[in-house]
Amino acid sequence: MATLPGPGAHVLVAGGGVTGPAVARALLRLGAEVTVADGKPAARAKIAADVPGITVTDLDGLDPSGFDLVVVAPGFRPDAPVVRAAERAGVPVIGDVELAWWIDRAGAFGAPRQWLVVTGTNGKTTTTQMLEAILLGAGVPAVACGNIGRPVIDAIADDADPRVLAVELSSFQLHWAPSVRPRAGVVLNIAEDHLDWHGSMAAYTADKARALSGEIGVVGLDDPVAGGLPATVGFTVGEPQPGQYGVRDGVLVDGAGAPVVAADRISPPGPAGIADALAATALAQAVGVTAEQAGEALAAFRVGAHRAEPVATVRGVTYIDDSKATNPHAAQNSIEAHERVVWVAGGQLKGADIDPLVARVAPRLVGAVLLGLDAGLIAAAMARHAPDVPVVRVTSGDDSPVSPVTNDANRSVGTFVAGDVRVSGDADAVMSAAVDAAARLADVAGQTGPAPVVLLAPAAASLDMFTSYGHRGDAFAASARALGAAS
Repeated sequence: MATLPGPGAHVLVAGGGVTGPAVARALLRLGAEVTVADGKPAARAKIAADVPGITVTDLDGLDPSGFDLVVVAPGFRPDAPVVRAAERAGVPVIGDVELAWWIDRAGAFGAPRQWLVVTGTNGKTTTTQMLEAILLGAGVPAVACGNIGRPVIDAIADDADPRVLAVELSSFQLHWAPSVRPRAGVVLNIAEDHLDWHGSMAAYTADKARALSGEIGVVGLDDPVAGGLPATVGFTVGEPQPGQYGVRDGVLVDGAGAPVVAADRISPPGPAGIADALAATALAQAVGVTAEQAGEALAAFRVGAHRAEPVATVRGVTYIDDSKATNPHAAQNSIEAHERVVWVAGGQLKGADIDPLVARVAPRLVGAVLLGLDAGLIAAAMARHAPDVPVVRVTSGDDSPVSPVTNDANRSVGTFVAGDVRVSGDADAVMSAAVDAAARLADVAGQTGPAPVVLLAPAAASLDMFTSYGHRGDAFAASARALGAAS
């Protein structure tokens, strides 16, 4: 661990967004002189008002050579100009989680906490929420923090003094936190994601694997990449080997074979939810929680918003918001929890290959409605791997006719022509049209078999159209509920 930046230290905080104010306040508490740089005037004005005692400046063209330390927001790429300039000047560059670790290990804000770190391409937030619920249910003073919303540095500065931190960390945060050595950490799974940021799958995997650098490393054995990482314990949604967490006779069991909870009591249902519950149990047991205590908490746990959340049932069709499924691997888990699916998907694929997902889930799909920047790439994959599944693409434009363009031919589905729907209006209007198209596909599919679910599992990021995945999920839910009000 490096020396804490105390009195006399000049620290540059690059990025004044979510983590910037927390970092600035912590550095001021340590006695450092703090400059916050951001490229957006509104962000500079806000942090200047929120955190008295700091200097605020424009990030563009800033020379960091006069500082003793640079603390970057998680989204800063390793090749960002301020990072490159700091490296050339010999100024250390770290992230907010690394700074929190330094402060915590030094006992600057109270006795060091026990860190339980959760990472993976998918399931991080649900696992972290489960972990926090288990810890609190067992009477352990704990708080969820990190990528889940609350900055870690705020959690360790909390007067409530949580003794255990359930820390969700993204690959970005782990990249900028090389010193973190948690009490226990888990890598749930690893699939293509953020390759535009990391540069390669190998680099992405290496950053994720940093979660396993502490005393206890836990990996998802059903995932070929995560399961191949060096670890002390693993979990599987199948029958476990000795020492593994898994499912035996419909019951989750811990590494000693002790029963935890019946699999059918886990929320969200399906293999992904079970895997998250096993991972959370393994981490909680690293700080003394019993299998019985974990089971009680998991039986009462309910998944948060936008994570496989049923939002409406209309004419026998259930509408499910899994807007948090922002990459193909997450969408696969979501789709495979259901037998028949009208899939609502699209957005920014971020360089991920969509073909393996479509090829795998094609037998479950009875329709697809696509929107967003990379809808065309998903439509092309549907044409290759699911040519008999009707596809509707919804786009924003000056008018709203239906053009008979499909992934196969100009094919009618019942009385509904699958094709392109052009909508006048904003992102919410596009989602409303998408849900309407999905409802019609579901009605037709219900005439030839069990009613499908309409599932928003975009396999892509949201910022091409929406302000966040939450906004996207809210738009889907509102549109689905409006169908019920109109019927």
